Amino acid sequence: MKKTSLIILLVSLFSGLAFSQSFTMEQVGKFSFPSELTSSPTGEKIAWAMNEQGKRNIYFAEGPAFEPQKLTQFNKDDGQEISSLQFTPDGEWLVFVRGGDHGGGNASSTVNVQNLPKLPKVEIKAINLASGMVEDIVQGDDFSLGAHAEILFLKNGQVWTANAHNMEEPKQLFEVKGNVNYAQYSPDGNKVVFVSNRGSHSLIGIYQNDSTAIQWISPSFHRDALPIWSPNGEQIAFIRRQGGQGAEYPVLEPRHTPWEIWLADVSKGTAKKLWKAPETLRGSYSYPFFSFSADGNLIFQSYEDGWQHLYSLEVTSGKTTLLTPGDYMVEQVKISPDKSKLIFSANNGPAPEDIDRRHIGTIDIASKKLTWETNGTGIEAYPVWIGNTGKKAYFSATAQRPHLIALNDGNNTKLLQESIIPSDFPQTSLVVPKQVKFTAPDGTTVYGQLFEKEGGAAKKPGVIFAHGGPQRQMLLGWSYMDYYSNTYALNQYLAELGFVVLSVNYRLGIGYGFEFHRPAYGYYQGAVEYQDIKAGGEYLAALPQVDGEKIGVYGGSYGGYLTALALARDSELFKVGVDIHGVHDLDGRYDLPETYEVAPDLDKAKKIAWESSPMADLKTWTSPVLFIHADDDRNVGVSQTADMIRRFEEMGKPYESILIPGDTHHWMKWSNMIRVDQATADFLKKHLMD
Repeated sequence: MKKTSLIILLVSLFSGLAFSQSFTMEQVGKFSFPSELTSSPTGEKIAWAMNEQGKRNIYFAEGPAFEPQKLTQFNKDDGQEISSLQFTPDGEWLVFVRGGDHGGGNASSTVNVQNLPKLPKVEIKAINLASGMVEDIVQGDDFSLGAHAEILFLKNGQVWTANAHNMEEPKQLFEVKGNVNYAQYSPDGNKVVFVSNRGSHSLIGIYQNDSTAIQWISPSFHRDALPIWSPNGEQIAFIRRQGGQGAEYPVLEPRHTPWEIWLADVSKGTAKKLWKAPETLRGSYSYPFFSFSADGNLIFQSYEDGWQHLYSLEVTSGKTTLLTPGDYMVEQVKISPDKSKLIFSANNGPAPEDIDRRHIGTIDIASKKLTWETNGTGIEAYPVWIGNTGKKAYFSATAQRPHLIALNDGNNTKLLQESIIPSDFPQTSLVVPKQVKFTAPDGTTVYGQLFEKEGGAAKKPGVIFAHGGPQRQMLLGWSYMDYYSNTYALNQYLAELGFVVLSVNYRLGIGYGFEFHRPAYGYYQGAVEYQDIKAGGEYLAALPQVDGEKIGVYGGSYGGYLTALALARDSELFKVGVDIHGVHDLDGRYDLPETYEVAPDLDKAKKIAWESSPMADLKTWTSPVLFIHADDDRNVGVSQTADMIRRFEEMGKPYESILIPGDTHHWMKWSNMIRVDQATADFLKKHLMD
């Protein structure tokens, strides 16, 4: 053999060995994922749920040592979610819901991923922290807690009550017309405020006892919501929006959604308007954080300056003060037990990349002092206060280490449960994604994260990932949402296989301001956000290390919709795709009117909705596709995929598919999640590599 040939062979062999696959999808899918982090109103106690390969359990830790204790023994990958984890006001019990799927519609309906002949239950349970005993309280959901361990829960649109001590049978508290969708005890536990939805309007009522008439708070023909008690129980603040049905304005024209903050005197039942949102698109209602503070004033969240920020509202004057100035988004807001401090997560920091991260901020309400508690290259989210001495807990992850609970006392940070990360989890082998920016055809700047492993072929195949939601943001590290920690793990696995992966944060997503989050002509009104996906594909194809003739695309939910659009409209660019529980037909987004008065642009809007659907472009769809859907999906009906497959069969188009009976939109069973991820990677690899 000639010397030059030998050198080439050795280099080739060395390159292949250097780029050999070092971990499997199952191994990277073993990421730890905490949820439901909560703190006790008394003492220094925290609790959280941890998902370990589908086995979901509750952990507890108490100061000063904060050594985690496992309180439950749910040791099967059975798809039974833990949600609504809360301490009782005395800190002696933990109450939670086991079962259901609280990430979608019909949340309280049982989930049967094991396809058992007898359906699992959705139950409210309580843990006695002194004895460690787990008590079954009642089949139910949507609960809140009273001052004396009472459990208030909703059932069939009515209010029921039980007790964490399980001393008596649950009972319906009162009967009322309409559908009750919210109920909270007063601070002393002697009254209940609730919201009764009456169809055209909603009323706020107060129940006191069986012999006292229900008191309606400033009843009107509007939609009143989110009533909150003042610390002394003498006032209630609430949100008021328009009721009834307005004129048939043009449906394609963005319109302001008005809302107001009102304050009621509980003893009199009267209320007055404190604040009205600016009459702008940015000032529209967006389900804000809303709370009294210790000084009797209010804290609320608004998008009015173009970013989701916190404001204080003086009850006496109606004056508002911006508490979180800057071009960043505030979310996951919690108030301290004494209502003197706020804590939140935000995409802010000194580095340009921080817009694609999360860090923790706090506010002293009296002085309005804002302090950034964390910084750097990590992801910190879902913070809570511990006691009243300034200690705090939150989710903490990096680009490589998945989320664990972190404790911070103001000086030092301690990670809990590092030992639960499996020994074969490939933490050190994961790539650190890079922030990239590119420009859509209409000039919009779009952000993304690029996953690429060093070495390998000179020209690698590329994959575009489109997240779901669409009100989501993928980050430069592990996501604080379990669904997107899953897709982050899959992107890492695809990079490990030798793909260059671009995760696109397209318009309609959060984190980049109001105009990016709420663009005109999005989704069924024109799918303007698809520009960002196509621009991402073209950006990826133009990278020097990427083979522009081998670009794939995948996504789930809204990302499945965008995947289908990409394959239907641009098969020349996107050579293959995996469409996971995507939306395909937007033709029914506008109901046929039953009255003479209709929106003047209704016909145009219906035409645009159809043209925004992947169904409209099936004739130009030539790329191979794998459809995946579970048939208990509460977010996107399985009919969306069934109908698409029928169209494919009628047109004689090839496809592959996977139907998973019994699971939901969120892959409640870990083994199903791994199956879907592996099938996605295998399909992309088969068409772009093999």
